[in-house]
Amino acid sequence: MQMLVHLVCLMLLALGGTAFANADDATSSKPNVILIVSDDLGWTDLGCYGSDLYPSPRIDGLARDGMRFTANYSACTVCSPTRAAMLTGKYPARLHVTDWIPGLPPANPKLIVPDFVKHLPLEEETIAERLHAAGYATASIGKWHLGGPEYYPEKHGFDVNIAGNDQPQPRPGYFAPYAIDTMKQGPKGEYITDRIGKEAVSFIRENAKRPFFLYMPQFAVHTPIQAKKKLIARNQERVKDGMRHTNAAYAAMVESMDHTVGSIRATLKELGIADHTIIIFTSDNGGRIPTTSNAPLRAGKGSCYEGGVRVPLIVYWPGVTPAGSVCDAPVITMDLYPTILAMTGVADASPSDGVSLVPLLHKTGGLADRSLYWHYPHYQHYQQEGTTPYAAVRRGDWRLVEFYDDHRVELYNLKDDPSERTNVAASSPELVKSLQDELHAWLGAVNAQMPTPNPNYDPTKPEHTPPVTKKQARLANGQSGDA
Repeated sequence: MQMLVHLVCLMLLALGGTAFANADDATSSKPNVILIVSDDLGWTDLGCYGSDLYPSPRIDGLARDGMRFTANYSACTVCSPTRAAMLTGKYPARLHVTDWIPGLPPANPKLIVPDFVKHLPLEEETIAERLHAAGYATASIGKWHLGGPEYYPEKHGFDVNIAGNDQPQPRPGYFAPYAIDTMKQGPKGEYITDRIGKEAVSFIRENAKRPFFLYMPQFAVHTPIQAKKKLIARNQERVKDGMRHTNAAYAAMVESMDHTVGSIRATLKELGIADHTIIIFTSDNGGRIPTTSNAPLRAGKGSCYEGGVRVPLIVYWPGVTPAGSVCDAPVITMDLYPTILAMTGVADASPSDGVSLVPLLHKTGGLADRSLYWHYPHYQHYQQEGTTPYAAVRRGDWRLVEFYDDHRVELYNLKDDPSERTNVAASSPELVKSLQDELHAWLGAVNAQMPTPNPNYDPTKPEHTPPVTKKQARLANGQSGDA
């Protein structure tokens, strides 16, 4: 009888259904979903995306078993807006959550940045709330960074919140004792990435008999760059002249995160629910320079260029995604919301700015032509390559960036110039106007908050804040380790 049920479920999958068979509980038809979000992981920071140093064999294995997206974009060039967009399916500009919380404007800005929303509004319906209403057990384990206690995960549909608070990184660092009020203290020297992995495994074990949604936003690989000494030493031995990636401490952080993915997959297999569980892996924004390199993409986190927003996306949907498949279609953070709901057969009760990726995952069709947009009316305190408040649009192979301070534009053909080094705006005035008109119409449609001129701006002084301290620079370059 169990074999018959299993065959019927496989047939439903082949037809695009979302039913899964669980040998221990044949009545369970909704798949489990695990959404793993790395922090500041760049587009090339995994082996399967071309890293020549950072070890990620278990995440690479996920890509071998599922689908790897080559043109996936984060909703923003910094973290909080992307996380809000991921959970709600809405553009950060629409949510008015447009900078990392609370943000850090420069001392002498030419523009005054908007008074943006510094939390995930309670009236927004999250993916966790939709799945919880459909009978899912829900957990957020890891970084939250979307507001204080009144906006913690428990207020947004999560049954369990471990380590999630209003902080952008683990305090005081990656090793216990931690100053995290939403997680029990670990033994001295415990590494937080390992701890998050253990908590995730415990949640999976406790909910193996019912559908669950595990949101696992890692702290890694956000600064401070801290890793276990043994892993740093091992990776340092692998560094060679001519490598694109050379930061051994960062490599060790990636390796620890990779181990958590391996532990999760091993647990799913042990419990007999691996074929019943969807796993999605992505990042919230591009890699931070100089901590890592996003080459051949330009710049990194905090910038208006591809290095700031193009990030990994791997989707493993057992019985659906062809093993080792690659998708080159441009997709973006908000697409995960309708995609997960479609995968689980849960109705999407609220409008989304994303589109379901199910046709791509099935390899049965593509997506309708559309443009992708970014609105960042803020200054990032390390201003990659001079980035100031901007908006951007990608249509087809073309990407246009418009800067709010002087309305200058840059236009790049990503097919011919993926590194965005040749600005062809001057030679393409009609295309520039078309893209600008489209971008401006979108900004109006989402009621985007705009920066305004600063009457106290002093043009004789720089806009940006002073350079980082020596300690910050040392941490960013991986000169710190423990345990």
